[in-house]
Amino acid sequence: MYPILMLLVIVGLGLIRPASAATLPCTGNVIIGEGDPKIVTSVANKSVNGVCINALIVDTAAEGANYGNHGEFVSQVSKLVRDWAKDGQITVQEAGELMAAAAKSHVGKTMTVRLIAFNDFHGNIDGANLTLRSDPDGICIRNAAGQCAQAVPAGGVDYMAGLVRQLKEGFPNNVVVSAGDLIGASPLNSALFHDEPTIETMNRLGLEFNAVGNHEFDEGREELLRIQKGGCHPTDVNSCQGQVVGTPYPFEGAKFSFLAANVVDTKSGKTLFPAFGVKEFTGKIKVAFIGMTLKGTPSIVTPSGVAGLEFRDEADTVNALVGNLKGHGIHAIVVLLHEGGVAPGSINGCTGVSGPIVDIVSHLDDAVDLVISAHTHQAYNCDLPNHAGRAIPVTSAGSFSRLITGIDLTIDTHTKDIIAIDAENLLVDRTNFLRMADPIQPVTSISNIVANYNTIVKPIANRIIGSITADITQTRNSAGESTMGDVIADAQLEATAPANKGGAVIAFMNTGGIRANLTFASSSAGEGDGKVTYGEAFTVQPFGNSLVVKTLTGQQIYDLLEQQWGTNQFPDGGRTLQISKGFSYKHTFVPNSSPLGGKYVCNNSVAVNSVPLDKSASYRVTMNSFLATGGDNFTVFNLGTNQLGGDVDLDAMEAFFVAHSPVPPGPQNRIQQVTACP
Repeated sequence: MYPILMLLVIVGLGLIRPASAATLPCTGNVIIGEGDPKIVTSVANKSVNGVCINALIVDTAAEGANYGNHGEFVSQVSKLVRDWAKDGQITVQEAGELMAAAAKSHVGKTMTVRLIAFNDFHGNIDGANLTLRSDPDGICIRNAAGQCAQAVPAGGVDYMAGLVRQLKEGFPNNVVVSAGDLIGASPLNSALFHDEPTIETMNRLGLEFNAVGNHEFDEGREELLRIQKGGCHPTDVNSCQGQVVGTPYPFEGAKFSFLAANVVDTKSGKTLFPAFGVKEFTGKIKVAFIGMTLKGTPSIVTPSGVAGLEFRDEADTVNALVGNLKGHGIHAIVVLLHEGGVAPGSINGCTGVSGPIVDIVSHLDDAVDLVISAHTHQAYNCDLPNHAGRAIPVTSAGSFSRLITGIDLTIDTHTKDIIAIDAENLLVDRTNFLRMADPIQPVTSISNIVANYNTIVKPIANRIIGSITADITQTRNSAGESTMGDVIADAQLEATAPANKGGAVIAFMNTGGIRANLTFASSSAGEGDGKVTYGEAFTVQPFGNSLVVKTLTGQQIYDLLEQQWGTNQFPDGGRTLQISKGFSYKHTFVPNSSPLGGKYVCNNSVAVNSVPLDKSASYRVTMNSFLATGGDNFTVFNLGTNQLGGDVDLDAMEAFFVAHSPVPPGPQNRIQQVTACP
């Protein structure tokens, strides 16, 4: 039933345009306007110069989309009908009735602006291996029993661009926006080139505003400024491939605007990028887009990358800008916020919504009309109460280019404020799974750029580094441990255990740094033989962090483990550290139940090679460079001494696979969740 449902939704958003009345017999009477306010006249819908009157007036009116006010529409209709009467196409009486109907209609009293939004793209320019599954919406391939069994091919920047083109058809007033993490944590075909491919393809897709997300800061502020302004990377020869892939040389930079309302330089007091962008439409109708990232960004990126920057409260930042915008005659306000929530269920549902977005919206000024959220990689379409108790739309389009949110803003052309909003998350359907009459056509020029980058990176990406015996995933058990986390921590310990490499006896890996699974059936380009390529390994660990070994005391390690459930961490234990073989402990933390900030590690349960940890002794501990400077708010790592730098994390993983293939999934038995400590 879902394809029928989606068809109705897309018709409602105007994605499928009915056959033009110019190609059909002229039947019925002339109608002015659309929907409930329409006026049915007594004038026959006759042909004028070979085109039906209804077609001429509807094409002119387009629900007021081309008019800044009602008077402009009335003037245009009056001119048309007078010319028709003069030419004898209609009578003077008919002309008078049509002009009167135009004056009484609502056309031009409102304007429709089509807003096209997405979030958390993460450099996924190539959709060849991207899929989406949503059982509640029937977005799945069913087995013989009629049950959802497989995900549907979806995504890729060229197909995104094709859907954007469809969404713009018939809507001259439109704007394309992103709510952050456009770049960073990207696949190899974008990351190897410092995400220049993402920027170049987004320029051609027509992106206009992008709120900074936390991953925009992965390579630091100077690199982010280069991404906006253009120019080649100062040291990496992989940058500026325009002459090879068919884009300008040197790198052109983003033709769209980065927005950073709550990111302030502590020295200058100015925002790193503009706080908001404004787009003006017909009739001097202006819509403001306030863009920002989550205030907790410093705790989830490498501290050096955000040094000298202050990340301010999201709601307070928005509310402080409202007066300024109103002072400039701007009453339509949209927030692009790289923070979000969780709402299990339909991609257009809002069942059991939770997370930071709920609290942020509850503190927003009533002048804010719409929030486009991000960060959690969830797809939802909500109405959440603001500070005044009024419910406002809050959307999120999942991640990785697989969904786009089509949003129609109805704006009162007199007050210049938004009076109605209609939003739907739409599948970036690569195979016409929904059987649409107008399937998405990828934009060829963008497809060619992606293909050219793939050609450059292919020899690197397809190099076999080892194999696996079964799926190795980032899914954590109730204790917080994943099979992939075990393998990565083991690889990092092995790389740093030799005395000349640091003499480590324990390795910690941050959960957020594990970005993908290694799947036996899809490994090595889908051959199903368990082979693992460098490109697949890169997708798992795309950040290029180096390994660091420090000395910590036993007490500091206990303190470190307790920081996993600090007051600024996720209630589901999402920051649980992954640990290497030989290290183990027990805890009583229950995800989404235990209060944050408590003490949960069982005393005397922490052990190294089955020997209880001595709180007064010293231990050599491995971490990546992100954690080494207090990333994810693990400040205990900053207390370590006798630091020694090591290999890049991905190199350590490759060496591990070369030495141990086929690699089995980690045992997930190092962390134990217990009801009570002994």
